[in-house]
Amino acid sequence: MTSENLLINTKNGVTYITFPKLAKTGLTNHLFSTRIGGVSKGKYQSMNLSFNRGDDRADVLENYRRLCACENIDINHLVLSQQTHTDNVKTVTKADCGTGIFKESFTDIDGLITNERGVALVTQYADCTPLVFLDPIKKVIATSHAGWRGTVKQIGKKTVEKMQQEFGCNPSDILAGIGPCIKDCCYEVDDPVYNAFAKLSYLDLRRIFTEKPNGKYMLNLVEANKQILLHAGLKESNIDLSDICTSCNSDTLHSHRASKGERGNLALIIELK
Repeated sequence: MTSENLLINTKNGVTYITFPKLAKTGLTNHLFSTRIGGVSKGKYQSMNLSFNRGDDRADVLENYRRLCACENIDINHLVLSQQTHTDNVKTVTKADCGTGIFKESFTDIDGLITNERGVALVTQYADCTPLVFLDPIKKVIATSHAGWRGTVKQIGKKTVEKMQQEFGCNPSDILAGIGPCIKDCCYEVDDPVYNAFAKLSYLDLRRIFTEKPNGKYMLNLVEANKQILLHAGLKESNIDLSDICTSCNSDTLHSHRASKGERGNLALIIELK
């Protein structure tokens, strides 16, 4: 696994990814996990961050401890939600710390926002698109889970809008990262998916879909989410774009398609310092 756009780090045997534009500010502890450096076994090997796929809970907790230690994040600060491909985005506070890891999870929430230090937002992935946000002026962070359904529901745009509504963020100030996901080299879809995106009139579908001779399409989720964020008012120069495909790199990243569903989850974690 290599990248020209994202930073690949290894610390204490744990390999993880960070976003250059966010890292440069020094305002957050953040990371996107890989499969390397955990204690899970078998199909979950070795860094699995899901409690809901049959892995041993003690192993998952140890994985979180090891991963969080890389960026000095307290495991007790984590806030997880039950993701169901919605466009629901929730603002959380210190009172929510431990949700989804030590106490009952939020349900049907695919995006999290906070302006409080010591609140570590967590979203999970295994081919879907990670979105992460930082307003360095208002000191607001967010992360959203965007599979093709969440993408076409414009969860990235709705996350930005919620940052505006609740905290007065200016979209042109917001830094964003679009993380490792299944890319158009590996992601074949059919007409219903194409038609769903076609309903968003501002999208340039020629840059998002490549038509195949069999009548299907290869879908570029990074490009789709980039266009949605630009439509939401972000500057292109403020967005880090992943060049890493989870399916191509299924030895180091969990991929639902490559494993035919026999896998664990990756996680994106971000916390204000």
